[in-house]
Amino acid sequence: MKITNDIRYVGVNDHQVDLFEGQYVVPNGMAYNSYVILDEKVAVMDTVDRNFTHQWLDNIQAVLAGRKPDYLVIQHMEPDHSANIANFLKVYPDATVVSSAKAFTMMKQFFGDDYADRRIVVGEGSTLTLGKHTLAFVTAPMVHWPEVIVTYDVTDKVLFSADGFGKFGALDVEEDWACEARRYYIGIVGKYGPQVQALLKKAATLDISIICPLHGPILTENLGYYINLYDIWSSYRVESEGIVVAYTSVYGHTKAAVELLVEKLKAKGCPKVVVHDLARTDMAEAVEDAFRYGKLVLATTTYNADIFPFMKEFIHHLTERNYQNRTIALMENGSWAPLAAKVMRGMFEGSKNLTFTDTTVRLLSALSDTSKEQIEALSDELCKDYLAQHDDTANKNDLSALFNIGYGLYVVTSNDGTKDNGLIVNTVSQVTNTPNRVAVTINKANYSYHVIKQTGIMNVNCLDVSAPFSVFQTYGFQSGRTADKFAGIEELRSDNGLRFLPRYINSFMSLKVESFVDLDTHGMFICSVTEARVMSDKETMTYTYYQNNVKPKPETEGKKGFVCKVCGWVYEGDTLPDDIVCPLCKHGAADFEPIQ
Repeated sequence: MKITNDIRYVGVNDHQVDLFEGQYVVPNGMAYNSYVILDEKVAVMDTVDRNFTHQWLDNIQAVLAGRKPDYLVIQHMEPDHSANIANFLKVYPDATVVSSAKAFTMMKQFFGDDYADRRIVVGEGSTLTLGKHTLAFVTAPMVHWPEVIVTYDVTDKVLFSADGFGKFGALDVEEDWACEARRYYIGIVGKYGPQVQALLKKAATLDISIICPLHGPILTENLGYYINLYDIWSSYRVESEGIVVAYTSVYGHTKAAVELLVEKLKAKGCPKVVVHDLARTDMAEAVEDAFRYGKLVLATTTYNADIFPFMKEFIHHLTERNYQNRTIALMENGSWAPLAAKVMRGMFEGSKNLTFTDTTVRLLSALSDTSKEQIEALSDELCKDYLAQHDDTANKNDLSALFNIGYGLYVVTSNDGTKDNGLIVNTVSQVTNTPNRVAVTINKANYSYHVIKQTGIMNVNCLDVSAPFSVFQTYGFQSGRTADKFAGIEELRSDNGLRFLPRYINSFMSLKVESFVDLDTHGMFICSVTEARVMSDKETMTYTYYQNNVKPKPETEGKKGFVCKVCGWVYEGDTLPDDIVCPLCKHGAADFEPIQ
């Protein structure tokens, strides 16, 4: 396979494997990818699984057409990628091995030789020139082993991403990328989200045209799609709206309760309900779905004063992969001493940012009128935001939405006649209650000010504490005049025709401008409330909460200069220019402070 004029694919497809890493079902096999860069010097990128030694060496020989390789670059020491290092060096004894210091230690462990006489040790910032091609090396510790490096070909703008952006499945089988890449990522790399985030930050500084992973297809188009998914997965954000119901049932009574709940969830507007019988499902699929969707229902029986083994295994899979930022509901069954809910909740004690529903369903052997009422209440609680999102089930006059106004953070949405827009503000207040009047103050420099001044309508979305930093990047760090701030976001509209956010809000209000106060640099819109919906009971995000828990801590260690107080961008220098504008959030010099 020709990737660029100088880069060739020499990997192999494995249709013999049934369980990858001894546990993941791979019905469509696996690809072990390897590449050759042809230049004045020739570099081979990684090896393949031991079962394909001769096929891989044949592929290399065919590509080289009589030439000899100069370098073997090893990015990752898992045996599916490194098993043929010794075999390669027997065939090409003049080649030099290029890898990280930790990788050479592992080579000693695997092969009894660390190749001290024929190696180049590389680390962060190291480069290797092949001729017109220059390889730049980036360390990627714990993505997902400690020795990992990734390699950037500066000339062809190709990122050799090691296990990053990989997926299950051989290359000669057509299948959806996201499904098998998600299962691969969550199962194998999911524990190491912070490390993946660190690598994504490094990758953001590179001009990447092609991604060459060690598993799965070479990515050449729409790279933003793949990178965005990796950003969602590694920051433990919700990818899709929906509810996962995972259960075990011995005699069918817990299953009956689950079926009743699922019926009610669907009837109350849940966009997707995914059900897993943990005794029969592919456990990796269930784990993948738990990370994909925002809400999880766990239903099981008390078993030996504990919980049923398949449920215990499932929860262990979640917690060891840092399951977080989700809502969990519990259903338990027991004939004489129900303990399942208590045990399940206890297993999540070390997990971060989990919200448990107020309602817990308790079955005493089988469904009863009491447990049916609890299922009804739980379905109402889980579907509160879905009911509020849809016109036919929403309470559009729920003025308790006004109680969520405080010194919080909001997304104000508007429309200029051709495009939807959104803006982060922290100046919303209720000024009267008879009649209800809300004041919204907006900087005149913002495009939203211009749009609202012309149209006289807006929606105020009250952000809750689940909102990630990406929300502020989307609506606060770019101009709606040039950017589509709603690209890729589910379209939901209120009666005034404006967008409201599908998640991360506890309520929204549709406002009509009744009067205006000119405040020089800002304008204050005094508005009546034409519609108000409450989406959830989550707390409104305050500015203090944002500063302490959401905004990334600026990376100032060892740096001298100034830091933006809004987004954390660092300007290095002795003097801050008076006319500086932060390239991320567009704030000026007044919002910078010296690095302490």
